Amino acid sequence: MNKIIPLSLVAVASLYAAEVELAPIGVESTVITEVAQNAQVSADLAEALTVKVPSIDMSRRSGIANDIYIRGQKRDNISVEVDGTKVCGACPNRMDPPVSHVLANQIEEVEVTEGPYDVTTFGTMSGGVKITTKKPTKGFSGEITGGMGSWGYKKAGATVSGGNDIVRVLVTGSTESSGQYEDGDGNTLYQQTKNKSSVTNTRYQTKYEDMDAYEKKSVMAKIFVNVTDDQELRLGYTGNRSDNIMYPSTGMDALYDDSNIYNVEYNIANVTDLYKNINLQYYYSNVEHPMTTEFREKATTSAMNVTSHLKTTMKGLKLKNDFELGEYKLLFGLDASKRTWNGNYYKTLTHAVHATGVNINNARTKNTAVFTKLKKSYNNADFELGARYDSTKVTSADITQQDNKYNGLNLNLLTTYNMDASSKVFFGVGQASRVPDGRELYFYGSTGTENGTNDLKKSTNREIDLGYELNNDMMNFKVKTFYSKLKDYIYYNSSLASNNFVNIDAKVYGAEISSEFFVTDDITLDAAASYKRGQKDNALAGQTDTDLADMAPLRGTVGVTYEYMNNSTVSAELIASDEWDNYDSDNSEQKLSGWSIVNLKAKHAFGKSVDFSVGVNNVFDMTYVQSNSYVDLTLLAAGTDTMLLNEPGRYFYTNLTYKF
Repeated sequence: MNKIIPLSLVAVASLYAAEVELAPIGVESTVITEVAQNAQVSADLAEALTVKVPSIDMSRRSGIANDIYIRGQKRDNISVEVDGTKVCGACPNRMDPPVSHVLANQIEEVEVTEGPYDVTTFGTMSGGVKITTKKPTKGFSGEITGGMGSWGYKKAGATVSGGNDIVRVLVTGSTESSGQYEDGDGNTLYQQTKNKSSVTNTRYQTKYEDMDAYEKKSVMAKIFVNVTDDQELRLGYTGNRSDNIMYPSTGMDALYDDSNIYNVEYNIANVTDLYKNINLQYYYSNVEHPMTTEFREKATTSAMNVTSHLKTTMKGLKLKNDFELGEYKLLFGLDASKRTWNGNYYKTLTHAVHATGVNINNARTKNTAVFTKLKKSYNNADFELGARYDSTKVTSADITQQDNKYNGLNLNLLTTYNMDASSKVFFGVGQASRVPDGRELYFYGSTGTENGTNDLKKSTNREIDLGYELNNDMMNFKVKTFYSKLKDYIYYNSSLASNNFVNIDAKVYGAEISSEFFVTDDITLDAAASYKRGQKDNALAGQTDTDLADMAPLRGTVGVTYEYMNNSTVSAELIASDEWDNYDSDNSEQKLSGWSIVNLKAKHAFGKSVDFSVGVNNVFDMTYVQSNSYVDLTLLAAGTDTMLLNEPGRYFYTNLTYKF
């Protein structure tokens, strides 16, 4: 890995994140707009999220389907919703994280909540992502997009929308594929595995040396029907089909990853003068994910040619009621959901059950909840109080594994004091919890070892946030600090022979800065920074390290944009990270060098109908790693040699969009 001088000023985390714009920022959340319009490099939402939200880091798993962390929190510690539908992946090893089941070019905006401040969504313990996809419009409009990039990357997509005062329809479809990217040393995914894996049989077979990294197709359709002037029926479907996805740093690859998201929603506005809105939503999603050793050297031995085939479903019903009671705004709602999760190990060639059999035996998570939010403004101060009560049951079809019941009360208070028309200070305090999932409670590894721990407690986050925000004609600036106390945090202890998930107490604290300076009418300078630190209260049994895993170091970005005509820009950015020197060595994390990369981009608008862009990322072809190797993920390893996946090297791309 190339060495660089550690940073003194740093911020956001990702190399291939798309350029996006920010809407006004709330106390507890950041809203990203124009996601689809600016997803120039990849349809992968994880890459698009990291560049404008300092609190988000990315976990590199492949050329596609990467995962996100919010302030070092991932998996069930954060929630993901698509148009109100709670989405879950099927893979215990996060090959299909929730954000991978919707593409950036389908999205209108994304709201990122930092902290325990969303009472409307089940499981928002330390943060959440609410994704809003494109809506159908009146009249007739659409766009056609195409793009190409290094290593055989290509994409094509189209969106058509139209309707009248009664019915509006939107249909969008896309296809995307890529060969194996190369790191700064010129190594493909195949070569990275060959060079770094000390376990010979986990390398790719020679005949797969030049296989594509992935192929992905997606379609989204929506129908909105105005039943009356104040009543609307909304129907939606999103389908994703991904094939032969390489996961080099993991012992298996995905044969395919198929997901479907269905949404039925009925909205009534202006029920009475006080009863402003009622919204009833039913959703259903399912994911099927078989991962296999078929492409690896071990598969040449029939007994080692194994497929782990997992499926998950999520269905839910949510009712939200909005009231205006004088100066008070009240939201009251009911929430119910059920997740199923099932998986088995098979012999790939015969599809007979493998000796190790089940990995997750029909785990079911049933939740019912009631929630409320109350808002009130008083002179220059705004107040919001939220509460949610959950009753959850998690069970397994395996009679040897115990059922678990959990109750939880989530509470938060958010306050904002408007110092003047352009500046304000804000304060938040909250508590939220989440229950263990089927993997943490009931999972069996490929050797038959029970990694899950049946009697885990729910995890609880108690957090304080404090910040300042300034917005005027010269600049936008925001600084935010936080302190999070984690009670019964679910953590993986690699020192245990089985039942590896344990409850611990820990803390996470840090700060985030984001800024935008309007140097002239044509030149904008932006900068951002993020720092966090996580520590266990006590070392785990059999261990001595008290550093908390997944806590990326100080990171940041500095960029400049020149607008030379309406909607035409030239931009450059420096993205950098300090070295990773606070890490959980007892659970397979390792010291990583600091890094910095430069990205360049030009976008030209030919009138209002055609946009053309060209760019190059990682201009100086640096070799670097941005995500670490916490053993919560199963990565290739032999002794202390755990494989980390290098980021892409120098990458050229071009895009063309025609709007009508």
